[in-house]
This record gives sequence, C-alpha cells and structure tokens, in this order.
Amino acid sequence: MSLLEEKCGHWRSTLRRLNLIVCSRGRISSLLFAISLWMIRSLRNVGLRLCQSGLLRLSKELVTLSSNPLLKSPEISNAGKHLSAVEFHSVLQDAGKLEEKADPTSDKRVVLLDARNLYETRIGKFQTQNVETLDPEIRQYSDLPAWIDENTELLRGNNILMYCTGGIRCEMASAYIRSKGDGFENVFQLYGGIQRYLEQFPDGGFFKGKNFVFDHRVSVGSLDKDVLGNCLLCCSSFDDYSSRNRCKYCRMLVLVCDSCQKKNSSYVCELCQRNGKCIESVLAIEDENSEESKPSDVKTVSTSNEVKHPSQLSVVNGSRTTRKLRILCLHGFRQNASGFKGRTGSLAKKLKAFAELVFVDAPHELPFIYHPCSLDPDNDTASCLKPNPPKICSKKFAWLVGPDYQFSCDTEWKRADIPFNSLQYQQQTEGFDESVAYLKSVFSQAGPFDGILGFSQGAAMAALFCGLQVKLKQIDFRFVILCSGFAVNMTECVKGSINIPSLHIFGNDSGKDRQINSQASRHLASLFEDGCSVIIEHISGHIIPTQSPYIDTIKDFLRRFL
Repeated sequence: MSLLEEKCGHWRSTLRRLNLIVCSRGRISSLLFAISLWMIRSLRNVGLRLCQSGLLRLSKELVTLSSNPLLKSPEISNAGKHLSAVEFHSVLQDAGKLEEKADPTSDKRVVLLDARNLYETRIGKFQTQNVETLDPEIRQYSDLPAWIDENTELLRGNNILMYCTGGIRCEMASAYIRSKGDGFENVFQLYGGIQRYLEQFPDGGFFKGKNFVFDHRVSVGSLDKDVLGNCLLCCSSFDDYSSRNRCKYCRMLVLVCDSCQKKNSSYVCELCQRNGKCIESVLAIEDENSEESKPSDVKTVSTSNEVKHPSQLSVVNGSRTTRKLRILCLHGFRQNASGFKGRTGSLAKKLKAFAELVFVDAPHELPFIYHPCSLDPDNDTASCLKPNPPKICSKKFAWLVGPDYQFSCDTEWKRADIPFNSLQYQQQTEGFDESVAYLKSVFSQAGPFDGILGFSQGAAMAALFCGLQVKLKQIDFRFVILCSGFAVNMTECVKGSINIPSLHIFGNDSGKDRQINSQASRHLASLFEDGCSVIIEHISGHIIPTQSPYIDTIKDFLRRFL
C-alpha cells in the first residue's frame, strides 16, 4: 500500500468517527473547520515526504516563457487584467471599446494576440471582422518573447487581448508585454482560456474551428462544425491531428489528410520549409544506418540508435515525459567523432536520461605526423606518440588549422619537422569559413540541435559561433558548453558581450591542463555575460570531469532547458 493510499484510508476512518461526534453533539461548523485544518496539515506532510522520497518534484513554473533560462522572468504580479468569457465576447462584439476595463483614446484599436503554437492555431482561432488577430506562428512557447520583441510596433499603443488554451501561458506572456513600459499598459487576457470560453458559448461564439488540447482528445470542437485547418500537402480541409504525422526536422505536428498519408510518409512543416529545408534532404538522412542514403559530406555518430529531435516528447500511458536535449559535440584538434565519443562515454552515460550527444568530424583532414616522446618527465601531452606509431590509424581532423596547412592524402606516418609546441593552438586560426559552411550543412541535414558542446579547439569553434550567431541564421541553438576552451579570432568581442547561456569547464591553476592554459579558458568565459554563464573549475587536467560535484552542476545547467 502506498503512502498516499494509507493516508486516504486513515482520513476515511477518521471522518466516520467524527461524523458520529457531529451527530451526537451538533457542533457542525467548528468540527468541520477542525477537520479541514487537519486534512490540510496531513496533506502537506504527505507532500513533503513524497518530495523527500523523490516521488514528487517541485517546479518553479508550469510553462517556460524564455528559451534563455538564466534570464530573469517577468513579474507575474504585472500580468494583464483578466476578462471573463462574457466580457471577452462583449469586447469583440463592440471592438475598440473596453468600457470600464480601461480608458482607451479614440486612436487606439483592439488587437487579438494568440499565445499558442503554430500547430494549435492552424485548427482553430478567434476571428471577427472588426479585430485583427495576430498569429506569431511559433514552434514552441519559448519563441514568443522573440516574436514580441520583433513586432512591438504592432502592439504599442493598442488594447491587446490575449488568449491561449487554458489561460496559463497568457499570465507570463502578458506580464512580459507590460514590462516593456509606456504604450504597453492595456493588456488583457481571457480568463480560463479558450476552454472556458467554449463552456460559456457552446456554439463557438467568435472562436472558429477546434481547440487543441494536450491530452488523449487532441482537440475539442464546438457545435459549429466548420473546419479551419488544411492538409499540409494537398491543402484540402482537414483538422484531425495524428501523433504519427510529424515534421522530419523539428518533430512538430503537421496536418496530413488520409489520402496523402497513403502516398507519403515524410513531411516537412511550413516553418522548416520557410528555412529552406525540403523533403529531398529529409529522405537523404532518413536512414542513418545506410551509407548510401547519408550525404557524403556529413557523417554523424550519436549516443542514441534512434534520431530524437528536441521537440519530440515520449508518451507513456497517455502522459508526456521529459524530452531529450540534442547536443552537437565538436571534438578537439587532431581528433575525430568516434574517438571523441569514446572519450566522453562516461559523460554520455550520466546524461542519457535527458540528453543525446551527436558527434561529427571536423572538415579539415590532418596528415599523419608524430612527435617522438620527450625525455622530459613533465611532458605528458596527448600529442606525444611512440617512436613507431601504429600502421593502421583512423583519420584525424581539425576545425582550425595553421597558415601552412596543406591537405595530403598520404596515409604513411611522417615524423614532425619541428618539436611539439603546447601553444600551437594560438597559431591555428585559418579554415574558419570552411568549417562554418560545413556546420551549416550539419545543422540543415542532421539538426536541429538544442546546444553545442565543444572540447579544446572544438570549444574555440563553438565560441566563434556564439559571437556570430546573429549573422549565422541557418545555425540556431540555445546554449553552449565550452570545455578547455580558448578564444580565437574574437578580438571584436569584449567582456560580457555574448549573451548566450554558456557552461565553461576547465582546469584551474593547479589542474595541470598542459594543453590549454587556464587563463585562456578564463578569458574566454569573461566574454560571456555574467548572468548567462556558469563556470566549473576542476583539478583533473585536459578532460571533461564526470565525478561529483562537477557532473551535478552540468546536469543542473542542462535541466534548465528541458
């Protein structure tokens, strides 16, 4: 018997005893009050014990507004004023007049703002001739703030009516709009959302189509049987979603009618189509285990046997579980994808519950050279090989190369002309444009990715991406993890100028990282905004530590993006 069942049984037996006392003494009100207090205290104790046992988890918010979890959320006390379903309906009937809810001037107008995702608005929305409905067409709720920032002129100075499925998303979104100050004061939200509105107006009122819901019903309609949605492929009227029909890139639900489902099995949503992705490239990467179907210039190695996308949710017994993050991993200089996967096996194992690591080779292939071992006992660098290196060795790659780099297809080992220099990474500054073009194709063909993890030179490459993310529109990610990183070609970046959420992992002054000086990694971390960065300094050298407490900090950082 569970703890909760045991408590419920105890409550029932206690209430039966109290019922006898109530009947015999007639002190109903005082006893009922005492019963309520006792039940509240007992329930609180049960909740505390369940949290301590790990069966319950406290959450700071029901929905996440910002994709940057390190930025402060708007004050919920500043949320827009609630309108009941009847009041909301009345405002739409008499558009432009909020009556006693505000003091609008004659030049102000009413605009409707739909706070839901694209796949929700495609099957139902509010429509009225006198009011403009703004559809942000976002893939996920955390994309809404960016849309608001880019479309402030559509909202400024107007009476903004917001709505969503049940009213929860409007609370935070309306507070975000009002936080912008002058011109954004008159923000109103539909209390109880579309669900409450349809309860008050069973015929649909001003809401046309179906209301998308996040349970087994998928959508709920009104007495009005009009179909608002259209098939993605043939554009015929259709509004019945199936969990099997999703975009091959972002895993967003798409509307595909029954006849088109029989003819096609791969779909690309309209948002991905706008970003230049097409069905041909989907078919090219659909079978990851087939060398013939995979593009020859992009080969990935993943910690998962199945491709999982960041918007894909696992379903267990009808309930949604936490999705996995997809993280693109960039190896260091003179490494490769398979080798880096092996080196990070412990990290992948400890993150497998909520992250999938995807590894890719860098575009610059390096020649087979070796440095003979130094007699210096303090020289334990990874580039020092035995005098007779193995005859068979996998290819090695780099993201950035030196100015004297020349590609050679020679597979024979050659002795280096100059001794190994631990500061060679400072001269490896060429080849960035080729690496950028290559990673664009990786994001296009194997993406999307939630974040990038870079190690050593891979971290330098990822940091360059962060500094140029605004210009690199084809490459979109939410966070970066830089391990033993350093700055290359980043002279234009100043302290705190990069505001992408970042986790910096490097050896401290006594950490004996003989490859990358701790000051170089510390300088790179300083280029990121303090409020967006987390720093881990360890004593384990040129590696990614996976022991406690370092792994706990890594997990805490990643959980913010789930």
